[in-house]
Amino acid sequence: MAKHYRPSRSILFLGIALLGLAVWAFLPNKSHAPKLGLDLQGGTQVILTPVATGSKPIDSEQVAQTVSIIRERVDGFGVAEAEVTTQGTGANTKIIVTIPGVTGRGVVDQLKTTAQLNFRPVMAIDYGSPSAKPTPSASPKVSGSAKPSASASPTKSAIPTPTPTVSVAPELMKAPIQAKTADAEFGKRFQALNCDKSDVMQGSVDDEKQYLVTCQRDATLKYALAPALLTGKDIASATAGLPQQGAGTWQVDLTLTSEGAKKFADATKQLSSQKQPNNQFGIVLDGLIVSAPTVNEPILGGQATITGNFSAEEAKALSQVLKYGALPISLNVDEVQQISPTLGNDQLKAGLLAGAFGLLLVILYLLLYYRALGVIAVASLGLAAIITYLTFIVLGREIGFTLTLAGIAGAIVAIGITADSFIVYFERIRDELRDGKRLRSAVEAGWTRARRTILAADFVSFLAAVVLYYLSVGSVRGFAFTLGLTTLIDIVVAFYFTRPLVAFAAKTAWMNSNSKWTGVYQERKSTVTESEVA
Repeated sequence: MAKHYRPSRSILFLGIALLGLAVWAFLPNKSHAPKLGLDLQGGTQVILTPVATGSKPIDSEQVAQTVSIIRERVDGFGVAEAEVTTQGTGANTKIIVTIPGVTGRGVVDQLKTTAQLNFRPVMAIDYGSPSAKPTPSASPKVSGSAKPSASASPTKSAIPTPTPTVSVAPELMKAPIQAKTADAEFGKRFQALNCDKSDVMQGSVDDEKQYLVTCQRDATLKYALAPALLTGKDIASATAGLPQQGAGTWQVDLTLTSEGAKKFADATKQLSSQKQPNNQFGIVLDGLIVSAPTVNEPILGGQATITGNFSAEEAKALSQVLKYGALPISLNVDEVQQISPTLGNDQLKAGLLAGAFGLLLVILYLLLYYRALGVIAVASLGLAAIITYLTFIVLGREIGFTLTLAGIAGAIVAIGITADSFIVYFERIRDELRDGKRLRSAVEAGWTRARRTILAADFVSFLAAVVLYYLSVGSVRGFAFTLGLTTLIDIVVAFYFTRPLVAFAAKTAWMNSNSKWTGVYQERKSTVTESEVA
């Protein structure tokens, strides 16, 4: 015996789900509008040129790896619908990055950062003025534990003044590191370096096997550094946050690999036995000193903390580039262009106007041809639009989905798919009425037959959207995603709103009155007698 259908349950289930979605979409202190893509809200386009280091030319594998890392970095900052493409080949290769809505310089700078991190022993520090000699007790310190603690940041008042001559601790020279000797020429470079020059502060590719003369990131100090004791490859993860004690500036907590933890333990054992400044190690990012803490004891826990008076944005940016790895090549920024949303807005208005005109024609057709049933269809279209809009808001906030012109085109195409589901159902009802069935029986039998057709048609549309999404790139994926999403919404509306609403209508006396405004008048006129309407 067939199970009796209760339309009220479907309406109640859909109402609860819709209420939950609305509450989720309009949570307090959250964005209450869909995220817009580059073509609708504008953004930034960055053109980068790969730069070869040494005599080796740039190969396609390096470019592909660079594009992959840049895409991960941009996604890590919560930027959706960003496009990373290449133009040209070989030495003429350009990497083009388009970022919707992001106009700040911070993200742009991270695109070209090679993120080469090295931990180097300090050989000498030139403070620049012996009159401001700090006390040794004010020097920053580094410590390690299962949960890393904060270390003080190096400042002008916290750096001991060394002799501006180069001397290397004998113990450091015994370390198994392949490097050139720090000769007199190296000492001259140290003396001649001027950290006030802007070109010095742009950073460079850091060869961890060579001695290094460089500046602190804020251009206040210059350092002579020995070859690296460990590198960024020894880092397993990096996270940005405030100290656990709740006091201090933002920091980056590092977890070292098993091999890196052993290297770090050996390095800190070695450095802790030295005198100032040789008991400090410089944390060097892309050739510039980020921090230079003092090591007073061996650190054996495999945990470390980078501090440097970071702001929240700087700490998060540093953790991102360390987390997603170093670029295999250096990049120069050729052009940074702010893209205006004016053209996109004009196209959006034209697209919405065309969509509204098409929707109006669909509504007129449904009302004129199906009359009362057409009213149900129009209500279903309106509900589908509300669910789609709320879903766009939630997805934009939770997974970074951005609405582009292509996505809006997908939503407009979905109007036809949704309307087609109603037409299939209504025509099945009319077929059953022509066979002589009563309206309530025709509604149930028509749904049984229409359901398979609706599911088959929507499955084909959804499958096409999935294939298109995984085989395409850029804005085409936005079209495919929106098409697939609205196809699923069509199924929900047809099963949990259109069907129960038609079932409710079929129980009313007016729908069984053989009126021409019911939408089933012509079929019932020749097959249903007055005695059957009860």
